[in-house]
Amino acid sequence: MGALTVGHPAGYGPGWDDLVRIWQETDVPEGCKVEIIEGVITVSPSPAKQHNLIAAKVARRLLAAIPDDWNVFQTQAVSLPSRLGMFIPDLVVAAEAELDGPGTDMPAGAAELVVEVTSPSNARHDRISKPAAYATAGIPLYLLIDRWAPGGPTITLYGEPRGDVYRVLSACKFGEPIKLPEPFDLEIDTSAFPVD
Repeated sequence: MGALTVGHPAGYGPGWDDLVRIWQETDVPEGCKVEIIEGVITVSPSPAKQHNLIAAKVARRLLAAIPDDWNVFQTQAVSLPSRLGMFIPDLVVAAEAELDGPGTDMPAGAAELVVEVTSPSNARHDRISKPAAYATAGIPLYLLIDRWAPGGPTITLYGEPRGDVYRVLSACKFGEPIKLPEPFDLEIDTSAFPVD
């Protein structure tokens, strides 16, 4: 099953508040992910077990490296109103205080690191739309774990956002380690990442 996009229903305009209301009211099967990507409501199926295994391995490493008042969140909505985006990254690292208060989303600018693991249905968004939005929000680091890269599974660490563009800080193939800079200062061994 691929991603499904939903246009704006009659009576709703393309404004941010309307998009968020539609996003909140979208009824989808359990486990599916609903995001707003470039102003379009997008529904994606549950990720494969291998996808979740990779995210869990990365989360375990991150938890050992972050300050006590930070955490690694899964399924946390990250809002980017200026890019008409409400993303649910595989992992987001932020200070726990950023999740105080009501609501379901946190401002993207509060994130220290966002991790996306591609699926066949979302690879294009994870490679193009999301990094541009994350860079615009000023998120310092974006880790793209691309199981479906055309040349084989790769991992790319982006940083130093300027406008809507990141600089590639490092890249490797599955099986090679990738180093995250301060404030994480850790190496992620990718040799245990499943490739199928």
